[in-house]
Amino acid sequence: MPDGSQTEVRKGRKFDQVIEGATGVFMTDGFERASVDEIARRAGVSKATLYSYFPDKRLLFVEVMKRECQRQADEAKQLIDKSNPPTKVLPMAGRIMLEIFLSDFGLQTFRMSVSESQHFEGLGVHFYECGPQLVETELVEYFKVAEARGELLIEDKKLAAHQFVDLCRSWLVPRRLMQVQVQTTDTEKARVIDGAVEMFLARYGTA
Repeated sequence: MPDGSQTEVRKGRKFDQVIEGATGVFMTDGFERASVDEIARRAGVSKATLYSYFPDKRLLFVEVMKRECQRQADEAKQLIDKSNPPTKVLPMAGRIMLEIFLSDFGLQTFRMSVSESQHFEGLGVHFYECGPQLVETELVEYFKVAEARGELLIEDKKLAAHQFVDLCRSWLVPRRLMQVQVQTTDTEKARVIDGAVEMFLARYGTA
C-alpha cells in the first residue's frame, strides 16, 4: 500500500463496503497473507478507492478489529443475563471469552497487536480499548450487581475482572499462540472454564 504518511482513516460512500470485504479476507487469510487486491475485489471497489480510505493495511485491520470486537461484545450481552447469579453468569462469560480467544481472528489480532505495536503507534492502545478494556467494563458492572445481591465480595473489581479473564485464558490460549496445540476439544475448554469459575468463586464468592 502507499507510504502510510496518512495516519487517519477517511470515510466515504463505499467505506462500509471496504470494511465488509476486508473483514472476510482478514478472517480467512489473516493479516500477513491478506492481499490488498483481494480486499478490493471482495469489497467491489477499486484499489484507488481502498487507498483513499486506508493508506496502510494496518489501519484497515485496526478498523476491522474494533468493529469485530464490538460485534462480539454486543452478541455476548444478548446471551448473558446479568440478573442470574455468578454460578451461571461466570461460566457463560468464560465460555464466550474463550471461544473468542481461540478463534482465528482472536489469535491473529493478539499476535499482531503484540508484534506490531512497537512499529505502529496506537495499535496496542486500540487493541486494549476494544478488547481487555471492554471486557473489564462489562465484568465490573456485573460484579457490582452481584455484590449488591450479596453473591460476591470484591474490593478491587478491576483487578478481579482481569484475574478472571486470565484464568479463562490459561493453558489453552498460550498453547495455541505458540503452536504447541492446533485444535482444542470441548472437554478441554470445559476443564479450563470450570476451573476458572471454581477458583474465582473460592476467592470472591460469599456462598
